[in-house]
Amino acid sequence: MSRLKNRIALVTGAASGIGQGIAIAFAREGADIVVADRVSEDKAAVTMAGVKKHGREAYFVQADVGDAGSVQRMAQAALARFGRVDILVNNAGIFTESLIENLSIEDWDRVMNVNLRGVFLCTRALLGQMLERRDGRIINIASQLAYIGGKSIGHYAASKAGVVGFTKSLAREVATRGVLVNAIAPGPIETPLLESETEEWRSAKLAELPIGRFGKVEEVTPTAVLLASADGAYYVGATLGPNGGDVML
Repeated sequence: MSRLKNRIALVTGAASGIGQGIAIAFAREGADIVVADRVSEDKAAVTMAGVKKHGREAYFVQADVGDAGSVQRMAQAALARFGRVDILVNNAGIFTESLIENLSIEDWDRVMNVNLRGVFLCTRALLGQMLERRDGRIINIASQLAYIGGKSIGHYAASKAGVVGFTKSLAREVATRGVLVNAIAPGPIETPLLESETEEWRSAKLAELPIGRFGKVEEVTPTAVLLASADGAYYVGATLGPNGGDVML
């Protein structure tokens, strides 16, 4: 279990859900982890303990990915501690529901600010040092809803479709310079984000899934490990979809 031995990974939204799972999975494979989240460090205790359990360092940085200044401070703190970041996982995201006809500009902007602008800001803050070393991996967490949309989630689906487009474009810019950029578009996974959705939405979504159940975090993390490791060296601009059959490409 050493596919990421001595690598430095920064995972946003790492205090819970998929981000937490990825951080711990990376530590299991030998990486030290920058645990970045907007919550306080005590609320990231499970992630921190999970990383340390595998003998790796867990370094917490509080950050709001939608705020340029906060992201810059996050990047500076990570680089000051470790000297480099080899793997960036842009996982932080939020979810709200509203029909487009009722959707406020404030809610549209809030979702875009975290889910799409945050990916851009974190990437911009850490891409340069990867390019200088001609070595780096960027993994963006999108969603299967980027492909199929959904009632009452147009703003969320649009933000995640933007992540997919951003991933492909950046991959074309940097693949020949040593940085590989890919995305993961999970289906509905049992996380706090899924719990925030209405029971009506959850029931309707469950009925649509060919596999007949929601996914588990541990069914997403192997894809992240693949893309971060040498095993994923020929993936460029790809979006991989552990989604229970909700999207079949």
